[in-house]
Amino acid sequence: MKKIVDIIKGASTIAIGGHIRPDGDCIGSCMGLYNYLRENFSDVEVDVYLQKIPDRFKFIKNSDAIISDVEEDKKYDLFIVLDSSDIDRLGEFQKYFDEADRTFCIDHHISNNHYADEDIVVDNASSTSEVIYELMDEEKVSKAVAECIYIGIVHDSGVFKYQSTTKRTMEIAGELMQKGIPFTKIIDDTFYTKSYIENQILGRALVESVMFFNGKCIVSAISKGVQDFYGITSDDMGGIVEQLRITKGVECAIFMYETEHLKYKVSMRSKEIVDVSKIATYFGGGGHMRAAGFNMEGNFHDVVNNISEQIALQLD
Repeated sequence: MKKIVDIIKGASTIAIGGHIRPDGDCIGSCMGLYNYLRENFSDVEVDVYLQKIPDRFKFIKNSDAIISDVEEDKKYDLFIVLDSSDIDRLGEFQKYFDEADRTFCIDHHISNNHYADEDIVVDNASSTSEVIYELMDEEKVSKAVAECIYIGIVHDSGVFKYQSTTKRTMEIAGELMQKGIPFTKIIDDTFYTKSYIENQILGRALVESVMFFNGKCIVSAISKGVQDFYGITSDDMGGIVEQLRITKGVECAIFMYETEHLKYKVSMRSKEIVDVSKIATYFGGGGHMRAAGFNMEGNFHDVVNNISEQIALQLD
């Protein structure tokens, strides 16, 4: 694969962007690359575009440099998009992607449709952060960069327990730990720690969950009204689908929350049988074999019925 130094060759202005509603891997890979470029290529002007990140990630070096609006008209020599399988997932930042002289995508989603001028898509990698690390000069990876990459790997591997975790994933994690990062604190503070409100909404989602297909599937949903009542955002509902997935006997878990009236953001997780990326792609979304998501319109029962039809095709 090309290295970072080859990818940015000839570019004096670079923009980095990730997908809407950035998760740990998106944030980790974008900020890891941003800090790496800032530290090792002082002659390059670099900006990073992400929607507002959760507070638990704001300890990351230079997180205050993240640009979350598109008010300024700016043209870049190179736009590097990370962890986004489809151009639509860039949201409002697609403006800078479209106007850049050259575009490059680095990703690990099997559903990536190769929309940039050039791309590196490693669909068997644990995370985009793992791919980014392989493109860097390991000797030039600072502690700050290592923290970002470790965050991304931890979050997209489910703390090293998803099937995408490989021997190389663990080797990289070990190399990052040798940089002196507070690896235990990173896992606790960014993956496991929940606020009181987050625990409340998790409890409600679990209490109101429904099992079907003889206990092989479980689903729960949070309406817009409930979100407004608790004063929560999508950031406060992270981890709910994973908690549903580990229910005894469950093969496939579905968590959905209403973004607008009769419009849902759907997240799916599976264990061994169901390829949820196929289901997500069918409904216009994407992701991985064991973790994927998409948007769907309709009432709760309509959405669940449509999804269950696709699950049934794989369970039969």
